[in-house]
Amino acid sequence: MNTIEWLSRLIAFDTTSRYSNLALIDDAAQWLQDQGLSPWLAYNGERTKANLFVTIPSASGSQEGGLILSGHTDVVPVDGQDWHSDPFVAEIREGKLYGRGAADMKGFIASVLAAVPQMKAARLKRPLHIALSYDEEIGCLGAPVMIAELQARGLTPEHCIVGEPTSMKMVVAHKGIHTFRCKVHGKAAHSSLTPQGVNAIEYAAKLIVFINELAHQLQSRHQNDPAYDVPFSTLSVNTIGGGTASNIVPQLCEFEFDYRNLPHMGTEEIVRPIEEHIKKVLEPQMQAVDPACSIEMVHGENVPAMPEAEAALLHDLVTQLVADHARLKVAYATEGGQFQQAGIHTVICGPGSISQAHKPDEFVELAQLARCDDFLGKLIAAQSY
Repeated sequence: MNTIEWLSRLIAFDTTSRYSNLALIDDAAQWLQDQGLSPWLAYNGERTKANLFVTIPSASGSQEGGLILSGHTDVVPVDGQDWHSDPFVAEIREGKLYGRGAADMKGFIASVLAAVPQMKAARLKRPLHIALSYDEEIGCLGAPVMIAELQARGLTPEHCIVGEPTSMKMVVAHKGIHTFRCKVHGKAAHSSLTPQGVNAIEYAAKLIVFINELAHQLQSRHQNDPAYDVPFSTLSVNTIGGGTASNIVPQLCEFEFDYRNLPHMGTEEIVRPIEEHIKKVLEPQMQAVDPACSIEMVHGENVPAMPEAEAALLHDLVTQLVADHARLKVAYATEGGQFQQAGIHTVICGPGSISQAHKPDEFVELAQLARCDDFLGKLIAAQSY
């Protein structure tokens, strides 16, 4: 099958993160077995989802070292989006292929699977590996399970290309993502007797203002990196809910914020001032009315940043294979940071634009798929005798 045929096949599997990806994984595994390869799976705890990993050995039969071509199989929901075609049926219109995951990131996976016969026919100097993961979109949950299995099997890939949509440009670094959920526990009261209550929404608002002030401070730090599309770490409050009726002082308010950190910044320098403001300012005010009042802050998603690695061989290789030789740094996160933490030098490079990801009528240009096919063909040739 060619890339377009593969992409149409992959889009037809509804692998929205809330559902299982096993139908897609089993289909790919069976096809790889039919090609004479030996894929293995690494499951989540409930065995409802799986990663797939397969190796195309070197000409000598070795599986040691080599380069991973990595992609996630899950996609974001289409709920509430206005699509002009069925999101799970690939449709080509005016040089673009539409469907959920077309850009993010089943286009890259399709190109990789279409190139498997070429990989098998080549006399590879070092092995090539294919890695398909689950649950990237909800916190990069699958990649650590796969990496742990790699280590348990004694496999030691040296390099990795994660095929997130970069318009076939090389991304050498990206930010991390950390999400936090704050629960403000106040004291309910009749709204005519406000002094007897502790308004959870009011104190949530005070904390949100503090977080917003902290976000503005991050913009002026001297450690910012102008090479990024957003050159500073960011804080953003993105969901909020609370209260039961217009005449009741609310007892509970919850909100979530995310922290997108530059690689040289950790979470502590953000968490510490927020926790100090809670403990030294907000909670004493609340507990002066009722000692039972409190504010909880729970760390949710934890996706590491990908710092630029000292990976001259990988960077030089990819630079030779792409038309644009820029080395980009981006604000969005990928599984690349997890591979990098495992000692596997990683870059991000794949077809399609990140501006299309997660949108209704998501598409990838056919020209981008062709560029990815060409890229992989040149990569295989460069890795061969």
